[in-house]
Amino acid sequence: MTVADVFRPAARSAARMYDLALVLGASLAVALCSQVEIHLPGNPVPITGQTFAVLLVGALLGPRRGGLALLAYLAQGAAGLPVFAGGAGGAAHLLGPTGGYLIGFAAAAALVGWLAERGWDRTPWFTAAAMILGNVVIYAFGVTRLSAFVGSSQAVPLGLVPFIPGDLIKVGLAAGLLPAGWKLIGDRRPIML
Repeated sequence: MTVADVFRPAARSAARMYDLALVLGASLAVALCSQVEIHLPGNPVPITGQTFAVLLVGALLGPRRGGLALLAYLAQGAAGLPVFAGGAGGAAHLLGPTGGYLIGFAAAAALVGWLAERGWDRTPWFTAAAMILGNVVIYAFGVTRLSAFVGSSQAVPLGLVPFIPGDLIKVGLAAGLLPAGWKLIGDRRPIML
């Protein structure tokens, strides 16, 4: 069970509308967070608020809705809507140096959502672990794709190392927010490993 499941209506038609609203709303939240960006000199990959939003969407919505929200986000961007970092859009971004990160978002949201369904979003340590695993997925896709543009020797120094401090801050925020949210809701189910 995720936070979104707690509030899901029981009626089938209302539940479907609820799920659709969550998926579309979450895709727009990721789009808004992608507009927060910092460009590093000589680096084709900017620091953005996307990863925090991606992992939070997965944890809050679960693997299906979270994954679908990121697929909707990717479809919006591929269609040319200005949802990618810096208001960019177009299918070319999925094939460019940052395309691996973008594609990794859906897999990361699904993984973090799957872990959240098993209670990994209820304690700070497990939440941090889930977020770190989600980041690993994003970087696995991103660094692999980036290496086609900058070479394998430069992919990690450009596509991973500069982002670790910011990611640790984002993990810390999530590790505080998600368990606090569950305390407000009052769910005390055990964590499944």
